[in-house]
Amino acid sequence: MNQLISLHNRLFSAVEHHASDLLPLLARLVFAATLLGYFWASARTKLGDGPFGFLSPSSGAYAQIWPRQFEAVSYDVSQLGPLHWAVAVAGTWAEFILPFLIVAGLATRLSALGMLGFIAVQTLTDLYGHGAIGQPETLGAWLDRHPDSPILDQRLFWAFLLVTLTIRGAGALSADRALAAWWPRATPRPA
Repeated sequence: MNQLISLHNRLFSAVEHHASDLLPLLARLVFAATLLGYFWASARTKLGDGPFGFLSPSSGAYAQIWPRQFEAVSYDVSQLGPLHWAVAVAGTWAEFILPFLIVAGLATRLSALGMLGFIAVQTLTDLYGHGAIGQPETLGAWLDRHPDSPILDQRLFWAFLLVTLTIRGAGALSADRALAAWWPRATPRPA
């Protein structure tokens, strides 16, 4: 029995030692496989027409980000103010830039933190702007037997993935790791 316990301890000590680099890399790969396409597809629906569409959000952007305000002005973009435009543009850019940075492993902790904020705003907009708070099948419930509600269940998994990256960083095979090796370490100044 002692040999079995010793084998167990050696095996999982090695796993734990290598997990510090492997876990964040796997988290980035899972993000790329499951959420990158989702966020980029969503961002594409917010782009306006032409080469400067990234500065001129589509009406769909306002409908997604400002649903009640957009409805209140009878879906006339010209009646919305500069704040509405700025948030729509920033939200669109964030959906392109932050997922790319996470997958590349560049500024990973800040990017993951930004995505957590983005998902929080997205969730509040879905709950209160689009009325999902009153739709039990969309809202879902924790500790029930259904693990597939879009709000409480799925977004909890998203948040866990992003919290892992916020705490652990990018891990192996990342731009952060390459820059850290290349960038000279700061040395403390003498007192």
